Amino acid sequence: MTVPVALTIAGSDSGGGAGIQADLKTFEAHGVFGTSVLTLITAQNTRGVQAAHPLPPELVAAQLRSVLDDFPVAAVKTGALGNAGLVRAVADVLRGRELPLVVDPVMLAKSGDALLDACALHALRDELLPLATLVTPNVPEWAALRAAGVPDTTPLLLKGGHAPGETVTDELRAHGHHLTLRAARQHTRHTHGTGCTLSAAITANLARGLPLPDAVRAAHAYLQAAIRAAPGLGGGHGPLGHHVAGREVRAGAAAPSAADSG
Repeated sequence: MTVPVALTIAGSDSGGGAGIQADLKTFEAHGVFGTSVLTLITAQNTRGVQAAHPLPPELVAAQLRSVLDDFPVAAVKTGALGNAGLVRAVADVLRGRELPLVVDPVMLAKSGDALLDACALHALRDELLPLATLVTPNVPEWAALRAAGVPDTTPLLLKGGHAPGETVTDELRAHGHHLTLRAARQHTRHTHGTGCTLSAAITANLARGLPLPDAVRAAHAYLQAAIRAAPGLGGGHGPLGHHVAGREVRAGAAAPSAADSG
């Protein structure tokens, strides 16, 4: 039996809660072999991003070709890309490969530090988003994308964590599916890497062969479990409990409330 392979193209979080590190933990928790392409290096912990250094686009493209030329990658996700040159480098290699692609348009760290510059928004709109199977912005990110001219027809999972209220609502509008997922808000500061973790879980589920709505449902349940299982590390926004959540979801202990209208 061949293990499914997923690929993350993202930045490094030295604190281990987001980026490449969170993605690989999430892949592993789903029984998926994780490969990675590093786009930028950050000095980062639960309190914020102290420094960030994007890698040269040609090195990022070389990493990407290296993985795709040797591994049977079944699904890909992107996270922090940092600048327009990196967005274009990634899009140029992925274009025409017909792989499921989840784009997490990472613009801000949980601390509020910027991880995507303004010029990169247009490259994202023109080069990468047309290749995406699914884009997973939160409400502020979607507002920025819409202001940059990204069309409403973009296949979208709109994350509602920034909206007020005791119920968090995510909405899938993609490829003819309209799925609403609700969860009780968890009052905790340990939410570092939630966006990375959700998009990585969707990618892992797609690599396992799940249809998109099922991949999103399962990822939503996994994220809620990962927040509950947070180990309580750090003095700021702490990381999630990726491996504990994987065991909980596999045991059937976590299930989202969902309404699917198409």
